[in-house]
Amino acid sequence: MSGLHGLDRMNALAKELLEDESYYKLPNLRPKDAATLILIDHSGPVAKVLLGKRHHGHKFLPGKYVFPGGGVEPIDKRMPTARPLHRHAEQHLMRAVKRASPVKARALALAAIRETYEETGLLLGRKARDMPAPTPGAWAAFAQAQILPDLATIHFVARAITPPRRPKRFDTRFFAADATTIAGRIDGMIGPDAELIELIWMPIAQARQLDVPAITAVVLEELEMRIAAGLGHDLPVPFYQMRHRHFVRGLL
Repeated sequence: MSGLHGLDRMNALAKELLEDESYYKLPNLRPKDAATLILIDHSGPVAKVLLGKRHHGHKFLPGKYVFPGGGVEPIDKRMPTARPLHRHAEQHLMRAVKRASPVKARALALAAIRETYEETGLLLGRKARDMPAPTPGAWAAFAQAQILPDLATIHFVARAITPPRRPKRFDTRFFAADATTIAGRIDGMIGPDAELIELIWMPIAQARQLDVPAITAVVLEELEMRIAAGLGHDLPVPFYQMRHRHFVRGLL
């Protein structure tokens, strides 16, 4: 996997950053825990993934095609689930993490599901007859629809940390789930004034050719190889970060 073309692209961008004098004037922020979700449609002969186009007015990644995602919130720790994370996914999430815990691993996966709802209106999980007490915020929509997130269907496929001295830095965990986990939909979340102005399903190879962030291209390559290997929970998880002025690919 060392021949990833997306990694070459990331290192080319890193070189441009390091050659820009303004780069060294920015503070070195601590990365914020974040999570994103890749929905995969296996219904056709070629697997397709869901991407959203960000509003051109956003300061962060304007006009780019991205996976839905965002920062972890305190309420993510408290949301009940239909089933827990697969043990291998939990173990991978707890590696190379300060103060690692199953609670934090669980919150990361739940954040990916919540952010997917907030940005796309898609509710991932299982229908439940008996719902626990309503949870505030975005999770209230799941309670109203009688849907519990199902973490057993979530695959942890990659992790990446934004380079130092960027205006925003994230320690992002990339998750994947089959499109059949969509249990409900709330209309009106996509539009000209929303965070994502459109959604598209694209074959992975074609998605890499869109105007996507460099790390998105890398993760799409990783995902394609992971699907070919069976998309097992026990597969090692790639971890991208900048070391000694270059992006490196480790394994969790």
